[in-house]
Amino acid sequence: MQGIKPLLLAAMIGTTALPAAATAKPPLGEVKAVHDGLLAVGIADEIRKTCGNIGARMIAAYSFLGDLKGKARALGYSDDEIEDYVTSKDEKKKYRAEGEAWLQARGVTLGEEAGYCRVGREEIERGSQIGALLRAW
Repeated sequence: MQGIKPLLLAAMIGTTALPAAATAKPPLGEVKAVHDGLLAVGIADEIRKTCGNIGARMIAAYSFLGDLKGKARALGYSDDEIEDYVTSKDEKKKYRAEGEAWLQARGVTLGEEAGYCRVGREEIERGSQIGALLRAW
C-alpha cells in the first residue's frame, strides 16, 4: 500500500503538467488558417502588381488581414508576436518562394504578365480567397 501512494502522487503531478504542455502555441507559421491566408494575400498582391488589368480589392484585403490577426489573437498570440512574424525577412522569403512555386505550378512564367493575368482571372472566376482579393477590368 505504501508504494501506491507515491505512484498516485506522481501520476497526479504528471497530469496537472499536461494541460500546460498541451496548450503550448505552435509557431504562427504552422497555424494553417494564418499561413494559407497570408500566402493568398501575397499571391494576390503579386498578381495585381504584375497584371495591368487586375487590381486589388483593398477594403477586402484589409478586412481579411484583420480577420487573420483576430484569429491569431484568439489563439493566444500577442500583437508583438504577430507583428514580429509578419515583418520577419526570413518568413517573407519563405512565403515568396512558396508563392512563386504555386504560380509556376499554375503555368505562370515569373515576370511575364500574361500568365499572372490568366491565373488572376481564373481565381476571380473560381471565387477563391485569392480571387476575392482581386478585381479585373
